[in-house]
Amino acid sequence: MSTKRIGLVRIAQESNAFSPLASELDDFDRTHFFEGAELQAILEPNGTEVEGFLKNAELSGALKAIREHGDDSIEVVPLFSSWAMPGGPLSPAALAGLNDRLRDALRAAGPLDGLLFSMHGAMVAEETDDPEAFFMQTVRAECGDDLTVAVSLDLHGQMTKAFIDQIDILAAYRTNPHRDHAKTGYRAGSMLVRALLGQITPVLAWRTLPMVLGGGTTMDFLPTMRPIYKHLNRIERDDKVLDASVFNCHLWARHADMGWSTVVMVDGDASLAESLADDVADRLWGVRHKQPPIFPEAAEAIEQVRASRLRRKLGTVCMCDASDIVGTGTVGENTRLLRALVEDAADLISYVPIRDAGVIEELAETVVGSTVTVELGGRLDPENPVFTVTGRLAMRTEHDTFGRMVVLTVGNTSIVVTERACLVMKPQFYSELGLSTWRADVVVVKSMFPFRLYFLLQNRRTIYVKTRGASDLDRVKELTFNAPVHPLHPVDHWRPEDARRRGGLPV
Repeated sequence: MSTKRIGLVRIAQESNAFSPLASELDDFDRTHFFEGAELQAILEPNGTEVEGFLKNAELSGALKAIREHGDDSIEVVPLFSSWAMPGGPLSPAALAGLNDRLRDALRAAGPLDGLLFSMHGAMVAEETDDPEAFFMQTVRAECGDDLTVAVSLDLHGQMTKAFIDQIDILAAYRTNPHRDHAKTGYRAGSMLVRALLGQITPVLAWRTLPMVLGGGTTMDFLPTMRPIYKHLNRIERDDKVLDASVFNCHLWARHADMGWSTVVMVDGDASLAESLADDVADRLWGVRHKQPPIFPEAAEAIEQVRASRLRRKLGTVCMCDASDIVGTGTVGENTRLLRALVEDAADLISYVPIRDAGVIEELAETVVGSTVTVELGGRLDPENPVFTVTGRLAMRTEHDTFGRMVVLTVGNTSIVVTERACLVMKPQFYSELGLSTWRADVVVVKSMFPFRLYFLLQNRRTIYVKTRGASDLDRVKELTFNAPVHPLHPVDHWRPEDARRRGGLPV
């Protein structure tokens, strides 16, 4: 029995093309980097794949599937896992560094029969708008076309011909907020190992739609998208259907063929795969007119909080700064919502995060309890206005992820200033500083969807607030597309543009 060797690797980041702050290799290494035996250890049942975030994610899910569906002929080869917090486009040095790391790891691993590659799918780099395809080119250059490649992706991934042409198997999240990381890795891993053992012959079919907004909130359990995800489950009841995925846009990428997509995996039946890909694409096109809700501006949002008296007594109101969502890659220093809460909501107990390494440094030697005046914001993104506040330095601490931190109290507002990006999506961000989320009227978060899971116990109302910034939904209007896209332009049907994109036809 010949040994089949499967490599495990991750390079993942969700990038924001509108962020002026480039992502560097150090951002990946500081957040999450493991290789070889260390990677193997965190993927085992008693390990934690992503400390502080997920016990099990895609690679541990894939490892579980390989062991359950494989046999003694399967050898798992852990390469490395490199994962950065959302940020701006990768710098040339970061892209080259990750690519060098990938090339060197593949060479050191020796001959591989299969590769499980965990990616995000919405990465952006200064030198390319399709970094995932760039990394896959390196895989093919080093390992050749005989290597069977399975990829796990976020459902906000961007499908392109350059990427799809280089992979064999694909599985994406089916939940939004995402809560199926490990299950997605398991799906990809099970298809990969079964293919290597000759039990299945995966056939991939895909469609890409000229559609950048639609599907309402795009949350999987709400009426607009729930029927589509249920349909994916139904078609998989056919033993020939291995997997099906749909992709919503990451609006802050910048690929000129950006759009919603669907991918269907079938065992050996190309005709069935193509038919099902068409069917799911039609269903996605059918929800294109259901647009996201209109977000209120700060003044209106504050009045909504005031009106929610009973809800505030029973918990808190989670206010998402929809224009500065660090979870989409913004820098996290927008002061507009902070100013509104300090100046116009003095009667409300509010917790607000903001990134400002300059203020952290300025207060490094200041005695806790002192009254200080500082200028917040405007250091990393010139579009963010400076806001001057006077308050009490209530606390100074340090965090593995957020770096040095201080808490400033200005009346009823507690301002948490962080050295690094303030990706606030868990109550622990505040509670570990002694700020009870049960006591607050308003808790500002900096994630688009995940906070809904983590604040489930405390959150009595969610308000997305538009204040103007790098994660506004209408920033998509600033992008350049190869052809008209819905809803920015009139588009009669998805099929003509899909044919051009998948055929690689010139614009």
